[in-house]
Amino acid sequence: MEEVVLKAKHRSVIGKQVRALRRAGILPAVLYGRKFESIPVTLDMREANRVLPRVTSSQLVTIDLDGEKHRTLVREKQRHPVLGSLIHVDFNVVSMTEKLHANISIHLFGESSAVKDLNAILVAGLEEIEVECLPQYLIDRIEVDLSALENIGASIHVRDIKLSEHIEILTDPDEIIVVATAPQAEEVEPELEVAAEPEVLERGKKEEEEF
Repeated sequence: MEEVVLKAKHRSVIGKQVRALRRAGILPAVLYGRKFESIPVTLDMREANRVLPRVTSSQLVTIDLDGEKHRTLVREKQRHPVLGSLIHVDFNVVSMTEKLHANISIHLFGESSAVKDLNAILVAGLEEIEVECLPQYLIDRIEVDLSALENIGASIHVRDIKLSEHIEILTDPDEIIVVATAPQAEEVEPELEVAAEPEVLERGKKEEEEF
């Protein structure tokens, strides 16, 4: 997994005054965690917007706070409602010696012969899987190969996922990740039969109106 390091500084400005920081290209953030006193910090706005959108919820981010390094997970990214740029980030400081719960995103890849040859439709179920492990064993995503779906009705479940022995999967093993379903037949609307008698009555009505 790619190591992500961001430099941070202590922040004394809080509340509505942080707007001035954003205008100056500074991103407000906070470090918090179990047995860790919360610390308001600042990041470089441009650097954070370049790096953090690519970071997953299970990817460790090292915050270099004035030379003191903290291993963290990104817990919340607040964005500007119009521009979409980051306006605040919450970092959860983790202990490298204590197991944690995390959600690892699922990445589907490959080609399914059920889709290619049988015109099946893939229906995705889960987008992430919950795990428990020490922080150093976290992975940024789980790769799921679609080539295993060879027939209509074939599916991939959580129990089919193989991870490191250091990672315990907490999600129900019977949960479906993706399934190949049969293509839906196009519905053909039946042609409506038009009775002759109403047409005559309608014509007669029109003729009465014309005269």
